[in-house]
Amino acid sequence: MPYPISRRTALFGGLAVAASAGGLYTATTALAGSTAATGSAATGTAATAVRPLAFQQRWAANPATDKLNAFAGVEDDRSHSHKGVQHIFAEPDQYRFVMHVKDRDGSDRQRQEVRGMQQGGSRVEMHKNETWRYNYQMYIPDTLKGTTNFTHIFQVKHSGVGSPVVTVSLGRSGSNERIEMRMYGSGGGTIGTTDLAKLRNKWIDIEIEIKVVDGKGGSLRFQIQDAGTTVVNASHSGDTWLGGDEAHPKWGIYRSIKDSSQLRDTYLLTRNMKAFKSQ
Repeated sequence: MPYPISRRTALFGGLAVAASAGGLYTATTALAGSTAATGSAATGTAATAVRPLAFQQRWAANPATDKLNAFAGVEDDRSHSHKGVQHIFAEPDQYRFVMHVKDRDGSDRQRQEVRGMQQGGSRVEMHKNETWRYNYQMYIPDTLKGTTNFTHIFQVKHSGVGSPVVTVSLGRSGSNERIEMRMYGSGGGTIGTTDLAKLRNKWIDIEIEIKVVDGKGGSLRFQIQDAGTTVVNASHSGDTWLGGDEAHPKWGIYRSIKDSSQLRDTYLLTRNMKAFKSQ
Protein backbone atom coordinates (compact mmCIF):
# COMPACT_ATOMS: atom_id res chain seq x y z
CA MET A 1 0.00 0.00 0.00
CA PRO A 2 1.28 3.55 -0.68
CA TYR A 3 2.79 5.37 2.29
CA PRO A 4 3.25 9.00 1.15
CA ILE A 5 5.89 11.19 2.79
CA SER A 6 5.55 14.87 1.95
CA ARG A 7 7.55 18.01 2.62
CA ARG A 8 6.71 19.57 5.99
CA THR A 9 4.63 22.75 5.59
CA ALA A 10 3.37 25.39 8.01
CA LEU A 11 -0.32 25.04 8.87
CA PHE A 12 -2.40 28.19 9.36
CA GLY A 13 0.75 30.26 9.93
CA GLY A 14 1.47 29.09 13.50
CA LEU A 15 1.64 32.01 15.91
CA ALA A 16 0.62 34.43 13.18
CA VAL A 17 -2.98 33.31 13.62
CA ALA A 18 -3.35 34.62 17.15
CA ALA A 19 -6.80 35.88 16.15
CA SER A 20 -8.10 33.30 13.67
CA ALA A 21 -11.17 34.45 11.76
CA GLY A 22 -12.78 31.06 12.28
CA GLY A 23 -12.21 30.97 16.03
CA LEU A 24 -14.50 31.14 19.01
CA TYR A 25 -15.60 34.65 19.84
CA THR A 26 -15.91 36.70 23.01
CA ALA A 27 -17.91 39.85 23.60
CA THR A 28 -16.54 43.18 24.85
CA THR A 29 -18.48 46.32 25.73
CA ALA A 30 -17.48 49.70 24.26
CA LEU A 31 -18.78 53.07 25.41
CA ALA A 32 -20.56 55.24 22.84
CA GLY A 33 -18.26 57.59 21.00
CA SER A 34 -15.58 54.95 20.45
CA THR A 35 -15.05 53.32 17.06
CA ALA A 36 -16.89 50.17 18.19
CA ALA A 37 -19.91 51.94 19.63
CA THR A 38 -23.33 52.59 18.19
CA GLY A 39 -26.15 54.76 19.49
CA SER A 40 -26.07 58.24 20.99
CA ALA A 41 -22.83 59.53 22.47
CA ALA A 42 -24.83 62.03 24.49
CA THR A 43 -26.64 59.28 26.37
CA GLY A 44 -23.54 57.10 26.83
CA THR A 45 -25.19 54.11 25.17
CA ALA A 46 -23.02 50.97 25.38
CA ALA A 47 -22.61 48.58 22.47
CA THR A 48 -21.29 45.05 22.33
CA ALA A 49 -18.43 44.35 19.96
CA VAL A 50 -17.48 40.81 19.09
CA ARG A 51 -13.81 39.92 18.64
CA PRO A 52 -12.07 36.60 18.02
CA LEU A 53 -10.24 34.93 20.87
CA ALA A 54 -6.47 35.28 20.78
CA PHE A 55 -4.56 31.99 20.86
CA GLN A 56 -0.96 31.23 21.79
CA GLN A 57 0.83 28.13 20.54
CA ARG A 58 1.54 25.73 23.40
CA TRP A 59 2.64 22.59 21.56
CA ALA A 60 3.97 21.42 18.21
CA ALA A 61 5.03 17.89 17.31
CA ASN A 62 8.07 17.48 15.06
CA PRO A 63 8.38 13.78 14.15
CA ALA A 64 11.97 14.21 12.93
CA THR A 65 13.30 15.60 16.22
CA ASP A 66 10.68 14.94 18.90
CA LYS A 67 9.80 11.49 17.57
CA LEU A 68 7.23 9.81 19.87
CA ASN A 69 8.40 11.94 22.81
CA ALA A 70 6.00 14.61 21.53
CA PHE A 71 3.26 12.62 23.27
CA ALA A 72 2.67 11.87 26.95
CA GLY A 73 1.90 8.22 26.21
CA VAL A 74 2.12 5.71 23.35
CA GLU A 75 -0.50 2.95 23.30
CA ASP A 76 1.09 0.56 20.79
CA ASP A 77 -0.44 -2.91 21.15
CA ARG A 78 -0.72 -2.54 24.90
CA SER A 79 -2.43 -5.96 25.12
CA HIS A 80 0.55 -7.63 23.36
CA SER A 81 -1.73 -9.23 20.78
CA HIS A 82 0.82 -8.85 17.96
CA LYS A 83 4.12 -9.47 19.68
CA GLY A 84 7.30 -8.10 18.19
CA VAL A 85 5.48 -5.77 15.77
CA GLN A 86 5.63 -1.99 16.02
CA HIS A 87 2.47 -0.12 15.00
CA ILE A 88 3.15 3.57 15.73
CA PHE A 89 6.02 5.35 14.00
CA ALA A 90 7.62 8.79 13.91
CA GLU A 91 8.79 9.19 10.33
CA PRO A 92 10.78 12.14 8.90
CA ASP A 93 7.71 14.24 8.09
CA GLN A 94 4.73 12.46 9.62
CA TYR A 95 3.35 10.08 12.24
CA ARG A 96 2.07 6.68 11.10
CA PHE A 97 -0.50 4.50 12.93
CA VAL A 98 -0.70 0.95 11.55
CA MET A 99 -3.59 -1.39 12.33
CA HIS A 100 -3.78 -5.08 11.42
CA VAL A 101 -6.99 -7.09 11.43
CA LYS A 102 -5.47 -9.41 14.04
CA ASP A 103 -4.59 -6.63 16.52
CA ARG A 104 -6.61 -6.50 19.76
CA ASP A 105 -7.05 -4.19 22.73
CA GLY A 106 -9.38 -6.35 24.78
CA SER A 107 -11.76 -8.91 23.31
CA ASP A 108 -13.93 -6.65 21.12
CA ARG A 109 -11.79 -3.71 19.98
CA GLN A 110 -8.49 -2.49 18.59
CA ARG A 111 -6.32 0.47 19.62
CA GLN A 112 -3.12 2.03 18.27
CA GLU A 113 -3.07 5.58 19.69
CA VAL A 114 -0.88 8.29 21.16
CA ARG A 115 -2.11 10.10 24.27
CA GLY A 116 -1.61 13.67 25.47
CA MET A 117 1.12 16.17 24.63
CA GLN A 118 4.70 16.82 25.78
CA GLN A 119 6.91 19.80 25.01
CA GLY A 120 10.54 19.71 26.08
CA GLY A 121 9.84 16.73 28.33
CA SER A 122 6.98 18.45 30.20
CA ARG A 123 3.32 17.59 29.84
CA VAL A 124 0.99 20.10 28.22
CA GLU A 125 -2.45 19.67 29.80
CA MET A 126 -5.92 21.01 29.17
CA HIS A 127 -7.87 22.05 32.26
CA LYS A 128 -11.42 22.98 33.16
CA ASN A 129 -12.61 26.40 31.93
CA GLU A 130 -9.89 26.66 29.27
CA THR A 131 -10.30 26.97 25.50
CA TRP A 132 -7.96 25.08 23.18
CA ARG A 133 -7.54 24.68 19.44
CA TYR A 134 -5.88 21.75 17.66
CA ASN A 135 -4.63 22.02 14.08
CA TYR A 136 -3.18 19.13 12.11
CA GLN A 137 -3.23 17.42 8.74
CA MET A 138 -4.50 13.90 8.24
CA TYR A 139 -4.31 11.27 5.48
CA ILE A 140 -7.03 8.57 5.42
CA PRO A 141 -6.40 5.71 2.94
CA ASP A 142 -9.22 3.78 1.31
CA THR A 143 -8.39 0.74 3.47
CA LEU A 144 -9.52 2.61 6.62
CA LYS A 145 -13.28 2.09 6.45
CA GLY A 146 -16.20 3.69 8.20
CA THR A 147 -18.00 1.13 10.39
CA THR A 148 -21.46 0.65 11.86
CA ASN A 149 -20.01 0.46 15.38
CA PHE A 150 -17.21 2.83 16.43
CA THR A 151 -14.05 3.78 14.56
CA HIS A 152 -12.45 6.81 16.23
CA ILE A 153 -9.42 8.60 14.78
CA PHE A 154 -9.26 11.43 17.36
CA GLN A 155 -10.49 11.67 20.94
CA VAL A 156 -10.55 14.07 23.86
CA LYS A 157 -10.58 12.23 27.18
CA HIS A 158 -10.35 13.14 30.86
CA SER A 159 -8.02 11.54 33.37
CA GLY A 160 -9.75 8.77 35.28
CA VAL A 161 -12.87 8.82 33.06
CA GLY A 162 -13.51 5.88 30.74
CA SER A 163 -15.73 7.58 28.18
CA PRO A 164 -14.40 10.14 25.71
CA VAL A 165 -16.06 13.55 25.68
CA VAL A 166 -15.27 14.18 22.00
CA THR A 167 -14.33 11.96 19.06
CA VAL A 168 -13.71 12.33 15.34
CA SER A 169 -15.21 9.16 13.95
CA LEU A 170 -15.65 7.21 10.71
CA GLY A 171 -19.23 5.95 10.53
CA ARG A 172 -21.29 3.94 8.08
CA SER A 173 -24.94 3.54 7.08
CA GLY A 174 -25.27 0.91 4.39
CA SER A 175 -22.66 1.81 1.77
CA ASN A 176 -22.50 5.45 2.87
CA GLU A 177 -19.35 6.28 4.84
CA ARG A 178 -19.07 9.52 6.83
CA ILE A 179 -16.49 11.44 8.82
CA GLU A 180 -17.95 13.39 11.73
CA MET A 181 -17.33 14.76 15.20
CA ARG A 182 -19.30 13.29 18.10
CA MET A 183 -19.85 14.88 21.50
CA TYR A 184 -20.76 12.57 24.40
CA GLY A 185 -21.47 14.91 27.32
CA SER A 186 -24.90 16.24 28.27
CA GLY A 187 -26.44 18.04 25.31
CA GLY A 188 -24.05 16.34 22.89
CA GLY A 189 -24.64 14.85 19.49
CA THR A 190 -23.17 14.61 16.00
CA ILE A 191 -21.35 17.74 14.87
CA GLY A 192 -20.29 18.38 11.30
CA THR A 193 -20.63 15.33 9.06
CA THR A 194 -19.62 14.83 5.43
CA ASP A 195 -18.93 12.05 2.93
CA LEU A 196 -15.68 10.21 3.66
CA ALA A 197 -15.01 9.02 0.09
CA LYS A 198 -14.14 12.49 -1.24
CA LEU A 199 -11.54 13.04 1.51
CA ARG A 200 -9.61 9.80 1.16
CA ASN A 201 -6.08 9.33 -0.21
CA LYS A 202 -5.10 12.98 0.23
CA TRP A 203 -3.96 15.34 2.97
CA ILE A 204 -6.80 17.26 4.60
CA ASP A 205 -6.61 20.05 7.19
CA ILE A 206 -8.36 19.57 10.55
CA GLU A 207 -9.18 22.25 13.12
CA ILE A 208 -10.84 21.40 16.44
CA GLU A 209 -11.71 24.05 19.01
CA ILE A 210 -12.98 23.07 22.45
CA LYS A 211 -14.12 25.19 25.36
CA VAL A 212 -13.74 22.87 28.35
CA VAL A 213 -16.64 23.71 30.65
CA ASP A 214 -18.88 21.63 32.90
CA GLY A 215 -22.53 21.89 31.86
CA LYS A 216 -24.09 24.03 29.15
CA GLY A 217 -21.19 26.47 28.89
CA GLY A 218 -18.94 24.12 26.94
CA SER A 219 -18.60 24.32 23.18
CA LEU A 220 -16.96 22.67 20.18
CA ARG A 221 -16.09 23.70 16.65
CA PHE A 222 -15.03 21.21 13.97
CA GLN A 223 -13.56 22.26 10.63
CA ILE A 224 -12.26 20.25 7.68
CA GLN A 225 -10.54 21.85 4.71
CA ASP A 226 -9.68 20.07 1.47
CA ALA A 227 -7.02 21.93 -0.55
CA GLY A 228 -8.14 25.24 0.97
CA THR A 229 -11.86 24.63 0.51
CA THR A 230 -13.91 24.34 3.71
CA VAL A 231 -16.10 21.23 3.57
CA VAL A 232 -17.13 21.18 7.26
CA ASN A 233 -17.36 24.09 9.72
CA ALA A 234 -19.80 23.19 12.50
CA SER A 235 -20.24 24.26 16.13
CA HIS A 236 -22.17 22.88 19.09
CA SER A 237 -22.69 23.75 22.75
CA GLY A 238 -22.94 21.36 25.69
CA ASP A 239 -21.03 19.64 28.48
CA THR A 240 -17.34 19.20 27.63
CA TRP A 241 -16.04 18.34 31.11
CA LEU A 242 -16.72 14.84 32.46
CA GLY A 243 -14.44 15.04 35.52
CA GLY A 244 -10.89 14.17 36.47
CA ASP A 245 -7.91 16.49 36.85
CA GLU A 246 -7.12 17.22 33.22
CA ALA A 247 -8.18 16.58 29.64
CA HIS A 248 -5.99 15.44 26.77
CA PRO A 249 -6.23 14.68 23.04
CA LYS A 250 -5.56 11.30 21.46
CA TRP A 251 -4.66 10.52 17.85
CA GLY A 252 -4.63 7.16 16.09
CA ILE A 253 -7.04 4.32 15.33
CA TYR A 254 -9.45 3.00 17.96
CA ARG A 255 -12.17 0.76 16.57
CA SER A 256 -14.63 -2.01 17.34
CA ILE A 257 -14.24 -5.39 15.63
CA LYS A 258 -18.01 -5.99 15.48
CA ASP A 259 -18.31 -4.75 11.89
CA SER A 260 -15.77 -7.35 10.80
CA SER A 261 -16.64 -7.14 7.08
CA GLN A 262 -15.18 -3.62 6.99
CA LEU A 263 -11.91 -4.37 8.76
CA ARG A 264 -8.71 -4.27 6.69
CA ASP A 265 -5.01 -4.03 7.44
CA THR A 266 -4.69 -0.27 7.28
CA TYR A 267 -2.98 2.87 8.54
CA LEU A 268 -3.54 6.56 9.35
CA LEU A 269 -1.08 9.46 8.86
CA THR A 270 -0.87 12.81 10.67
CA ARG A 271 1.52 15.75 10.36
CA ASN A 272 1.87 19.46 11.24
CA MET A 273 0.33 18.83 14.65
CA LYS A 274 -0.09 21.94 16.82
CA ALA A 275 -2.08 23.03 19.89
CA PHE A 276 -3.05 26.57 20.88
CA LYS A 277 -4.53 27.90 24.11
CA SER A 278 -6.68 31.02 24.31
CA GLN A 279 -5.35 33.97 26.31
